[in-house]
Amino acid sequence: MAVRELRKNQTEAEELLWSKLRNRGFLGKKFLRQHPLCFTIEGGKRFFIADFYCREKRLVIEIDGKIHLKQKEYDRYREMIIQCLGLLMIRVTNEIIVSDLDGFLHDILMPILTE
Repeated sequence: MAVRELRKNQTEAEELLWSKLRNRGFLGKKFLRQHPLCFTIEGGKRFFIADFYCREKRLVIEIDGKIHLKQKEYDRYREMIIQCLGLLMIRVTNEIIVSDLDGFLHDILMPILTE
């Protein structure tokens, strides 16, 4: 799925989080949504599309829905590649974002962004 399509078809959780992160809206940090992360493996160029990415903090935020219950091995592979790129990855469920967005922002994200 192309980046443009992903941006048009955000989940409720993605929309909620983006409403807080966009335009440096949280702690003045610049976040990009549906951002491709490029890497080379076995001589070939590949990429993953991160739900949210903060270049300044080298931070990837992935919001996991029910589909992730069926693709755990693929998610572990993605996480390994992202770590090899020197990036920190946070996984959070749709349910947490929808039910406690402020808690996620202040208890999980704020400490990482202010260190």
